[in-house]
Amino acid sequence: MKHSPGFLALVNDAKSRVREIDIDGYMEMRAAGAAHLLIDTREESEWAAGHVEGAIHLGKGIIERDIETRVPDKSLALVLYCGGGYRSALVADNLGRMGYENCISLDGGWRAWNERGLPVER
Repeated sequence: MKHSPGFLALVNDAKSRVREIDIDGYMEMRAAGAAHLLIDTREESEWAAGHVEGAIHLGKGIIERDIETRVPDKSLALVLYCGGGYRSALVADNLGRMGYENCISLDGGWRAWNERGLPVER
């Protein structure tokens, strides 16, 4: 997907403040048993079509509104993913501003997950 320059500038600005992890790094984190919550930030229709096994859904449009009731522990690691890692970076940046201390954007997101043939739920 070709993104507009304004959107890319916004994402790049957010990425300057957030931690990113690639699929290999996330798989290592998972294998080590690191406490975290995997959150799919895509649209409801994208979630319904398939999502990473074990993820919860809090779409970009509502996550800031609902996160504090769903995840009151602001120190818990939150691994956020979207289609490719852009929306999740924006969400990670916003959650950091809300006091969440360990927000991580999954670089490559759903696309990279599927390219690797990793477990999904439909």
